[in-house]
This record gives sequence, structure tokens and C-alpha cells, in this order.
Amino acid sequence: MAHSLSAQKRVRQNRKKNAINRGRKSRAKTQMKQYDAAIDSGSKDTAAEQYKTVARQLDKLAASGTIHKKTAARKKSRLAKRLNALKAKK
Repeated sequence: MAHSLSAQKRVRQNRKKNAINRGRKSRAKTQMKQYDAAIDSGSKDTAAEQYKTVARQLDKLAASGTIHKKTAARKKSRLAKRLNALKAKK
């Protein structure tokens, strides 16, 4: 346990920020699962709309520092690759 007042405050701040970041990541993962479901169903329009929301969410996570910007870029790239493969199918 932290002894100084500043260390105790830092523990409180870290706990609060950790909860916020966990919630943000959870929302992003939920949206990615919805995107996966749209890809699996084969619906191009739904998948394209889901991609837009997921990409926006990942950009927000990167901007806030919750995830690294290159991690967001990598995830978006992989999601886009799956969407393009779906669009290429007849």
C-alpha cells in the first residue's frame, strides 16, 4: 500500500483511468464481434457500415492513448482486408 499522499492519489487515479480504458476496449471488442457477424453473414452493406463504426472507435482509442496508434492501424487494416475479400466475392 502506498504511504505518501501523492502515491495514494496516484493509485486512485490509476484505478479510475484503468476502469475507463477497460470500458473503451470492451466497447471496441463488442463492435468488432458485430463486424465479424456481419462478415460471416455475407452482407456487404452491413459489413461496410460496421467497418466504419469499428474504424472510428479504434481511431478514438488511439487518440486517447488507450491503445497504440499502430495497433489501431493494424487492426483496421486486417478488418479492411476481410471486407475487401467479401466485396470481391460474387
